[in-house]
Amino acid sequence: MESIGDLASALDAAVAIPEGGGGGGGGGGAGSEAARVAEVRAWVAAQYEAAGRGAAPEMELTPRGVAHLHAVAALSQSRSRAAAIVAADLRLKAGEYRAQAARIREILDRVGLARDNLSPAAAASAQVVASVANLFNIRDTELSSFIVANGDLSLRKADAEEKRAKVQKESKVLLEYTRKAITKLTELKKTLAKFENEVAMHEALMHQWQTNLAILESKERQYMLQLSNYKAILNRVGYTPEINHGVLMEMAEHKKDLEKKTKPILDTLRSYQDLPPDKTLAALAIEEKMRQYAAAEKYLEEVLHSALISNPEL
Repeated sequence: MESIGDLASALDAAVAIPEGGGGGGGGGGAGSEAARVAEVRAWVAAQYEAAGRGAAPEMELTPRGVAHLHAVAALSQSRSRAAAIVAADLRLKAGEYRAQAARIREILDRVGLARDNLSPAAAASAQVVASVANLFNIRDTELSSFIVANGDLSLRKADAEEKRAKVQKESKVLLEYTRKAITKLTELKKTLAKFENEVAMHEALMHQWQTNLAILESKERQYMLQLSNYKAILNRVGYTPEINHGVLMEMAEHKKDLEKKTKPILDTLRSYQDLPPDKTLAALAIEEKMRQYAAAEKYLEEVLHSALISNPEL
């Protein structure tokens, strides 16, 4: 009789148990469920008795548990019946072998080859022959049987050697892979140690970059503020995007022309510093030069205004 542990693997492959259990169905289903519970309890009790552990303890059986145990019980009983049949056959064969041994013993006694009549060397030789026959798993000690058994043993030996060579080859490959893996692991450990040693340096460099980034952000805000101030100043003085380099160069040329025209006037005005203290003449001369200077400034403004109007695309 088999234990539950011996049947677990076979049960997983041989039995499919439903998830739900026996909830539905009519009176026939309820009767079948009760019969299965009774069979399970009887089988569990028989297992405890066979194991010498006394009466089986009380247990609460769920529908799934009943289905599982019933499948285990069915498989166990099936295997127990098969084992009983095999045991009966083996007992029958053992009886036949004992009867045959008795007949052979009787024949040997009649011809004077009983075991007691053999010398120790002959008895030892016969025992060796019998042991070799048992080792070769042959039923007699005929030479042909030994030759066949020896050939079979040679074939099995060759097969074992072939498998051994294959295993050794695979072992060498695995050993090579293992060596490469160990080498790679060593390299990775060295790389990790190197990175760990460089962590402090990179952290200091990262802090420096963060400080520089904060400084750059501060400079950016400062430059943006200066740009806003410059734009405000340009708006106040009337600067527009139309005043580009070409316009400025043209205005610079007009400025040079005006400076050439106003320079003699300024020189004349400076010469009046050496005039005699005749206030009337000095006042008239100064007034005349002031009119000329005002006319020159007005001319400069007109030239600049006309330059801006005549070049709207600049």
